[in-house]
Amino acid sequence: MATIHPTALVDPKAQIDPSVTIGPYSVVGPDVCIGRGTRVGAHCVIEGQTRIGQDNQIFQFNSIGAIPQDKKYAGERSELHIGDGNTIREFCTINLGVQGAGGVTRIGSHNWIMAYCHIAHDCHVDDHTTLANNTTLGGHVHLGDWVTVGGLTGIHQFVKIGAHAMVGFASAVSQDVPPFMLVDGNPLAVRGTNSVGLRRRDFSSERLKAVKQMHRLLYREGKTLEDARRAIAELSVDLPQAAGDVELMNNFLAGAARGIAR
Repeated sequence: MATIHPTALVDPKAQIDPSVTIGPYSVVGPDVCIGRGTRVGAHCVIEGQTRIGQDNQIFQFNSIGAIPQDKKYAGERSELHIGDGNTIREFCTINLGVQGAGGVTRIGSHNWIMAYCHIAHDCHVDDHTTLANNTTLGGHVHLGDWVTVGGLTGIHQFVKIGAHAMVGFASAVSQDVPPFMLVDGNPLAVRGTNSVGLRRRDFSSERLKAVKQMHRLLYREGKTLEDARRAIAELSVDLPQAAGDVELMNNFLAGAARGIAR
């Protein structure tokens, strides 16, 4: 049997792995599924069509799987999927999706989500991200792998932040942030590349050189976005180790519907 505190209210229909721990006064609804090794702290509410994977640590006072803060929501089925190995600190709110807009909020694996974060409906958070205290994601936000967001930052609905980007403390993000970039402020400004983070992830000197050149082409030479994209695409000829990084950047720029932070 799972280790469930006597004061916790766990619906008998919930699918709880025998290795799960649930703390005092927590509430788990009938449509919740929690995987092996996950620990849920005290005073948490986990509800809705919520699937939580393995080895997550959910600290006390979290609201996970509540209905979305969207006036269009009319009680239809929607879902929240959380992967494996995530840390979710105190007082976070993570909402279900909204039908007609995808219907699923997704959080990947190995994310570090600090206290008082809000992840709204239909957000997609990939893997290995870090969200510092009081990060707020509006609906439909997409964070790529290894994104870092500083505390007290607000991210506007439908914004995409590319893989390996870093957003500084107390920023207002209303346009898409390309991969590898370092941004901050209100209004938001691009300060350079996330070179420290990339070195920590063992980017080779050739890949770092390509990232630096992509930044120069986007922000230092006065090129239009289309001209910059064409020039970026050519980098992989001379820097073959960075071909994947170049492809990542060009695919991101092609789908930047809100325009990029420039």
